[in-house]
Amino acid sequence: MSYTQNSPFIFRCLKKVEKQLANSKDINVLLRKEYLRSRETGIVWISFLVLDLSLYKTTQLEILRHLAERGYRVSLFAICSKEKMTSNSPLLHLTSIPLRYIPVITPFLFAIATVISLPFHIAKKRPKFIIVEPDLSVLVFVWKILFSSLGIKVILDIRSTPVELVNFRRYLSALWFNVSVAIGKSVFDGITILTPGMKREICEKFQINPKSVGVWTSGVSTTVFDPEKHDGTDLRKKFSLTNKFIVMHHGSLTSDRGILESIMAIEIIKDKYPDIVLFVLGSGPEYSSMKKSVKEKGVQDNIIFHDPVSYNEVSKFIAMSDVGIIPLPNLPIWRNQCPLKLLEYLAMKKVVIATDIPANRKVLGKSKCGIYASSADPKEIADAIVYAYNNRKMLGEWGAHGRMIAEKRYSWGKVAEHLETFLLQL
Repeated sequence: MSYTQNSPFIFRCLKKVEKQLANSKDINVLLRKEYLRSRETGIVWISFLVLDLSLYKTTQLEILRHLAERGYRVSLFAICSKEKMTSNSPLLHLTSIPLRYIPVITPFLFAIATVISLPFHIAKKRPKFIIVEPDLSVLVFVWKILFSSLGIKVILDIRSTPVELVNFRRYLSALWFNVSVAIGKSVFDGITILTPGMKREICEKFQINPKSVGVWTSGVSTTVFDPEKHDGTDLRKKFSLTNKFIVMHHGSLTSDRGILESIMAIEIIKDKYPDIVLFVLGSGPEYSSMKKSVKEKGVQDNIIFHDPVSYNEVSKFIAMSDVGIIPLPNLPIWRNQCPLKLLEYLAMKKVVIATDIPANRKVLGKSKCGIYASSADPKEIADAIVYAYNNRKMLGEWGAHGRMIAEKRYSWGKVAEHLETFLLQL
């Protein structure tokens, strides 16, 4: 056949492609994804996460999902205790070493398994980048020469800095962290970190060139945390809270998060404002002592504890609340954080009562969606709760500002874009 005979067919094909591109919301993204697939660009993330048990795996799974959506082949190398997790995305693969979870022993066994099996895993996945957390950096260091010979870039990712030294275990944790950062600075190809404030802290302490350190913050799924999907009515009925003013805290229950101070704040205001309830969603080492404190202070009717729920269920509980609360004290461990719960409250259009520390101020700024307590002192927290209560008719309007902040700056898509920008410049 001649070209002339074929041209109608070619013309129809070109028109079809043109139509598909015209219907695409972002042609550059479409073309870019195809380019990445053609290069088979891969990322392997190595983590101590126990995938089927850990409630705190949101960051790793979400950032990897969104990198996969951007066209990368992504693999998470972690642990499974009982049930193997799978991914819905063909570009996101979960590789988990089966180990029953036993504190101390399981991490040790995973470390041995990682050193032995990682080269085979890398040979199979053939990634362009390996991202490793501080606890595992020494293990990856063992194979760094091999990875460099294969053209693989290794990045140390830091989500938090060690807590203040109050016991021997925390001293060892801080020592290991320092070793990890030293390796990241001297041997790895780059370091990524949670916030600009944490970047300044780490670069100054360890004399690191800021150009070799990238920043990607916590993020939020604006589809999972969508206020249009839930109104909280059913849960309010379930817990007999229909006519209550609900202040919600969700996350780990430890002594350094201002939760005990929030309980004391409720004690201060309960007589004058009996319809204010603190709803605590989560678990942790201080659960028993907090329950005991509630009983001793006689505030059982004003404070409700609920066990943790799955990631996809958290939004329903936030929808039930009137405001969220993040009463973090002004400690070094919190000052340069970017709390996930803060972003989740905002995405659900909830006004947030927050202590006035850099971590909260960086996200909320002067927006009406934030009500600041000047400190984690119970009296200051109580005053902030009462202010929210007295302005409850305005909370819907104020909370809408939070949704805009979440969508514009902290969606996981935006965060993945920041990480990708850093990776591609290495």
